[in-house]
Amino acid sequence: MNSMVINLFYLLSALLFVVGIKGLTRPKTATRGNRLAALGMLLAIVVTLLDKQVIRYELVAAGLLLGAVIGGVLAVKVQMTSMPQMVAILNGLGGGASLGVAAASYFSLLAQGSELSGSAMLVANASMMLTVLIGTLTFSGSAVAFGKLQEILPGQPMGFSGIKYINLMLLVVAVATGWMLTTGQLGSGGFVLLVAVALVLGVTLVMPIGGADMPVVIALLNSYSGIAAAAAGFIMGNNVLIVSGALVGASGIILTRIMCVAMNRSLANVLFGKMAEADGNTIDADEVYAGKVTSSTPDEVSMLLEDAGRVVIVPGFGMAMAQAQHAVRELADTLQSRGTVVEFAIHPVAGRMPGHMNVLLAEAEVEYDAMKTMEQSNPNFSKTDVAIVIGANDVTNPMAREDKGSPIYGMPILDVDQARNVVIVKRSLSPGFAGLPNPLFARDNAVMLFGDGKQAIMDLTAALHEAA
Repeated sequence: MNSMVINLFYLLSALLFVVGIKGLTRPKTATRGNRLAALGMLLAIVVTLLDKQVIRYELVAAGLLLGAVIGGVLAVKVQMTSMPQMVAILNGLGGGASLGVAAASYFSLLAQGSELSGSAMLVANASMMLTVLIGTLTFSGSAVAFGKLQEILPGQPMGFSGIKYINLMLLVVAVATGWMLTTGQLGSGGFVLLVAVALVLGVTLVMPIGGADMPVVIALLNSYSGIAAAAAGFIMGNNVLIVSGALVGASGIILTRIMCVAMNRSLANVLFGKMAEADGNTIDADEVYAGKVTSSTPDEVSMLLEDAGRVVIVPGFGMAMAQAQHAVRELADTLQSRGTVVEFAIHPVAGRMPGHMNVLLAEAEVEYDAMKTMEQSNPNFSKTDVAIVIGANDVTNPMAREDKGSPIYGMPILDVDQARNVVIVKRSLSPGFAGLPNPLFARDNAVMLFGDGKQAIMDLTAALHEAA
């Protein structure tokens, strides 16, 4: 195919990516944006395959069919509660694919020699080594993230206080090895060393990060996979792969920055696998809760809701685990049918990946307009009659505002304690991912509704119907 025609198709693909990402910024246009971006990727793949003449038309069709079937099965089979794990796997596959491209290119050059020389060779080799480094650590880091999310590995931070220095040392070794490979001072043995160091670095970057910080890690690994793809594009001389990888990398790092601000984390610490630390003093849960926690029943809570003019529901990962999103929507419908104003307050890092709660609530057909951000919700909690917290432990913990010795101090939270009444739906007083007791549970205006999240909300809805 003519190179001008190819580049025109690539330009069209890039435009579809940009319009698609723009569409993803608003819930009402998100589905269309996703489809446009997918169309752009399909166009880029088909044009590239035909341009390179690497396979025949029937094989292109077979590949498209196979990919469509795999994607369709995943979309149908994977539960919404397992989306963070799926995103982790896809990030890892992206990194692994980039590693495969770089490895194939490197060993092909070794076997056949290269016609490139001077600066051109330096740029080509540097692209390969950058792809190997980032692609490999994305692959192993995503595998660890999947293990933590799937609870194959412990969700708590694993490591030691000086691990950031180990990570820095591994990074220096990897960069030095990559440079020596780029300049031809090392051969295939050096390539294997670079892959091994990058594999270890991916593991040691993610292992020290606890489950509460996993949304930040997912966003960061997504960015890494995009950067690796862009570097692979330089290796292959493919403009659309450079553009799409750069878009993913840039949007991922912006999202990571937003998540860091939302959790009061340092981006530098995240990059080197070090998260917030406590001052070393142990916080005694018995001292926080003793004699101050009030337990309630669905009938008692329903009496609070009967007279409520405004109710705010605060979802968290506990709602996802209990698969209570449909029950929560039915409770909201029941309250609205009684004339109550109902909103959903969503913290930026609620759940285990960015937008997790929004996706779950959208699956339950909750209206987009009812989902409010932290910035929109906090000014209105003082005007709220009842705040119902279901599985959102750390993002409602007043320690983040009041206890300077807390590891979550400074993290912006949802100010549910300012509502007239707070109902916390939870199985027990066990801590969240941050491992901290929550003084909210012992506040004078708070009651605990102990039990499975889905069943408790269903019982609450039934009590409201009986009272009608």
